[in-house]
Amino acid sequence: MDIEGSRTSLRELALLFLRLGATAFGGPAAHIAMIHDEVVVRRKWLSEERFLDLLGAANLIPGPTSTELAIHVGWERRRGAGLVVAGVCFIVPAMLITAACGWAYVEYAALPQVGWILYGVAPVVLGIVVQAIAGLAPKAARTRVLRLLAALAVALVAIGVHELAVLFVIGVLATLSQRDASPSARTDAPPAAPMWWWPFGGAVAAGASGITLPAIFWVFCKIGSVLFGSGYVLLAFLRADLVEDLGWLTEAQLVDAVAVGQVTPGPVFTTATFIGYVLAGHAGALVATAGIFLPAFTFVAMSGPLVPRIRSSRVASAFLDGVNVASLALMVVVTAQLARATIVDVPTLAIGLLSAVVLVKWKPSSTWLVLGGAALGWSMHALGLAS
Repeated sequence: MDIEGSRTSLRELALLFLRLGATAFGGPAAHIAMIHDEVVVRRKWLSEERFLDLLGAANLIPGPTSTELAIHVGWERRRGAGLVVAGVCFIVPAMLITAACGWAYVEYAALPQVGWILYGVAPVVLGIVVQAIAGLAPKAARTRVLRLLAALAVALVAIGVHELAVLFVIGVLATLSQRDASPSARTDAPPAAPMWWWPFGGAVAAGASGITLPAIFWVFCKIGSVLFGSGYVLLAFLRADLVEDLGWLTEAQLVDAVAVGQVTPGPVFTTATFIGYVLAGHAGALVATAGIFLPAFTFVAMSGPLVPRIRSSRVASAFLDGVNVASLALMVVVTAQLARATIVDVPTLAIGLLSAVVLVKWKPSSTWLVLGGAALGWSMHALGLAS
């Protein structure tokens, strides 16, 4: 096994995350599942425990969780150079695709029709996420207490408690439950949840009301510095800053931008790329993308070296155990929501079941499954079997 072993080449890191960035449909839970499949199951770069630690650390800082997980993997394998290569390569394919959508939107005042791709891809993504959860659950919820905390986390998220609050509460409860435990707990990753990011986030100015490249950069840098949660939370931030405060976008344009971010592969935060293109062309797309993702690289560079130290602290290790099981609970809730939106008729049910069988029997790369789902969706659309 390569776990904790020889370093990965930058070329291998680049090729893997370029491929994932071009094919990772389905949102953060699906991206996390695909990264897990590649770096834990196939390449064995990380153990299940270390993967969970990195996922927990990514959940504790602002920004796009799946992108930060990719950056963490790059740090684990090649430190600073790997951090940059993995993160940039995961972002760039989505950025280019989203920028192309922005160009089509500006030129033709319409979006490319990609519903038929998602029709076939979404059920496949659902199967990939379920498989990842099944692989991570025994490690994350390995004790009775952690299993009870996982159930509590699911209940809290289901009733609408904010994701960050759930992570913190479950982490604290896990710490309290281990207060009198023997010191034989696992000792292998950061002190959890320091609030050092808030001064940085608060210091970022919203920029001037005029549409200039520096103003675009700072608006998106501010959002990337303080945003926790899902794409719906991103929508709220974008609406407050770009529609209400600055008047740069209309409500309709904002909805179109978020739709593009949802239906293209890679990070949902590349919604910023689309908006940047609409506001200021190619330069605006590049500046907006750099602004919203730069904080993620900064936060991972600051927190990544702390991950091994957390596991050496009994208290911090217990807290991270709680955060890990809460992170898995968040994935479970998102998967349930995805299932309701994905399995809409008999064909999507059939695609989902077929994907599950293929995953269990042959264990192919998730990338090939996604491409196969896209081909199925296209074929059914061409034959008039899907709208």
